[in-house]
Amino acid sequence: MATNKIAPSPTARSESRAKTPGAAAPTGAGGAFEVDGEVHLLDRLAIVHRYRAIAVAVFILTTLAIVIQSYGTIPTYVAQARLLIEDERSTAVPGLNQDNTYYQDPEPYYQTQYKILKGRELVRRVVHKLKLETIPEFNGTAAKPDTPLTLLTDLQHRVTGLLRKSPPPQAVEPARPDETPDEAALVSAFTARLGVEPVRGSRLVDVTFQSTDPVFAALAANAITREYVDQNLDVKTSGTANMLDWLDRELSNQQKKVQESEAALADYRDRKNAMSLDDKQNIIVSRVNKLSDDVVIAKTKKARAQVAWDQIRSVPPADLSDVAAIAQNVAVANAKAKVLDAQRDRARLADRYGEKHPELLKAVSALAEAQRQYDLAVTQAAQSIRNDFDTAVLEEQTFTQNLNAARADAQDLSKKSVDYNVMEREAKSNRQVYESLLQKRDELRVSSNSRANNVRIVESAEVPKGPISSGGRRSWPVAIAIGLVLALAVPFGLDYINDTIKTPEDITRRMKLGFLGLIPSVRGDKHPLLASSHVPHDFSESFRSLRTALISKYDAPETKILIFTSAQPLEGKTTTAVNTAVALAYGGARVLVIDADMRRPGLHRPLRLTNERGLSQVLIGHARVRDVIQRTVDPNLLAITAGRTPPNPSELLASERMKTLLTNLAHGPFDWIIIDTPPVLAVTDAVVLAPQVTGVTFVVGAEMTRRRLAERAVETLLSTRPKQFAVVLNKVDFARNKYYYSRYYGHQYKNYYAEASV
Repeated sequence: MATNKIAPSPTARSESRAKTPGAAAPTGAGGAFEVDGEVHLLDRLAIVHRYRAIAVAVFILTTLAIVIQSYGTIPTYVAQARLLIEDERSTAVPGLNQDNTYYQDPEPYYQTQYKILKGRELVRRVVHKLKLETIPEFNGTAAKPDTPLTLLTDLQHRVTGLLRKSPPPQAVEPARPDETPDEAALVSAFTARLGVEPVRGSRLVDVTFQSTDPVFAALAANAITREYVDQNLDVKTSGTANMLDWLDRELSNQQKKVQESEAALADYRDRKNAMSLDDKQNIIVSRVNKLSDDVVIAKTKKARAQVAWDQIRSVPPADLSDVAAIAQNVAVANAKAKVLDAQRDRARLADRYGEKHPELLKAVSALAEAQRQYDLAVTQAAQSIRNDFDTAVLEEQTFTQNLNAARADAQDLSKKSVDYNVMEREAKSNRQVYESLLQKRDELRVSSNSRANNVRIVESAEVPKGPISSGGRRSWPVAIAIGLVLALAVPFGLDYINDTIKTPEDITRRMKLGFLGLIPSVRGDKHPLLASSHVPHDFSESFRSLRTALISKYDAPETKILIFTSAQPLEGKTTTAVNTAVALAYGGARVLVIDADMRRPGLHRPLRLTNERGLSQVLIGHARVRDVIQRTVDPNLLAITAGRTPPNPSELLASERMKTLLTNLAHGPFDWIIIDTPPVLAVTDAVVLAPQVTGVTFVVGAEMTRRRLAERAVETLLSTRPKQFAVVLNKVDFARNKYYYSRYYGHQYKNYYAEASV
């Protein structure tokens, strides 16, 4: 018996031990295998071979479509003319219509010009000049090339015309009310062939036109550029003429305003004597300032005089000499000194002479005269203080009245000055506006006479020497090249979209898990079994290879308990578990296979066993193990079916009875115990049993299970920290992936030995 031996890879062992997020990786990944990590060209060719039917169909359809299209394509010629469009500052009159914001960002101006170049108004004028209705390409009289597609189309139209009357063609809806339907159709057809493309980094614009006639293509390109240049000049000229007319009218109106305002200013100057308003204003201002100072001085003098007068009025006449203002008077002081001298003389004579002595009497008379003079001086001083107070009051009143009068004159003069200044400013403003308009009119006339244009033709269009589209025989290489590119691109695109697990490389490199072996798909047999004589040879050899990998991976002498599970149903885990058990039994090992999928039991079908009693009865306690064990096609293989479905399968598998059962079986006569469990993403039965067994074998249906679903199921299993973990790729289509498996697994040699054994 020939087996396909695959040497274990150290790299695969290290990658299989890599940690999955949220769970610890199982240890002892011996027996895991990995293909070469280098991507080879044959790997890419294997993708194309897998989708070879689609690739061939894409190549044929694409090539035929391009060839048919090329034969039905009329050669098209493109003529190109080049324009130079400068901004309007290059021809604008200085100071006229200057918009600083606009010139800072000229992009809107150029975008507008590009739209005008393809505008219907400009195209309509070109259509009339070229008499486009007489050109066969546009009036529908041009001959069409005979191609397979046109022949089929003509035949279809003829048959349809015989069966029913075709409706009359509908006219093109005009884009403008002033366009006729025919004119609108011609304008639209011409615009569709017209191209406007600015040259990056310059003010140049390429104007292109496509046509089946190279001469007409050049003629149309030159016509549209010349018409655009002429139209731009006409617009500028007409705009200048309109501006000149407006300026003439505004100058006439402004001249009248200047005359009226200056006449009104002269009349006001005569009536109000406004010639000397400035001098009067200065005099009155000086007078007001002088009177203001005089009023302040008068008020100060009045305040001082009032203080002295208030002191005099507050004391009796006999005590006036005690007032400081009077006592400080010079006349009063002199009179008081004379009184003191007279008193001293009287006292001196009184000591020497008697009262009747003539000298004494003379001294007494002098003293009386001095006292009278002193009283008179005091009275005169008090009267002088009163006179000073009255004078200060009168002076303050006089200055205040004069100040008020001067202020009134200033206000009246200010009013006259305001009116005069307003009229003067209005006259000057009207004069300035008039002079500005007059200057702009002169500048515009100079610009209009120069006929300067900011648009000019740099290069005229020449007759193109060759078409831009190739047809006929020249299209075959292009069609074949495009067909090959699409035929290669479509398989790679489909392979990229298809994220299912297809090859062992997806398991070892992307999921970083240990790989046990491949199981090919068997057509027409729902439950293929090794014991059956009609199973394919490569199916049997795959399980023998899987048996070898398991023996190498689990080389301990004690009983090995393995659970077989998958991410989702229909991936073939039950078939894989049963045939693995059969292969181990054929190898001489004593094997017990247990169906732990008590919800949807299926192990009894390929083994042709009854399912009346089984694991559920043992765990419930209604039967013993010896009562439910059944013999199979091989004496070394025994089986325990699932039995009747209980209401709580997960709880039974997690119970102490299940743990005791596994412990007892591990110490029994069996070398291998294979347990078939439900899918991981469906229920938690496999997750419950994973920590209690020697290893977990995860079955993945090739091109059935999406990688994300498989990764989620693996992560769930690894979270329980199983002792060993490996993957079996089931239902592999060797014919579909022939190149890949021949390159890495030598599948062709299996066929060689299969043919030799017949």
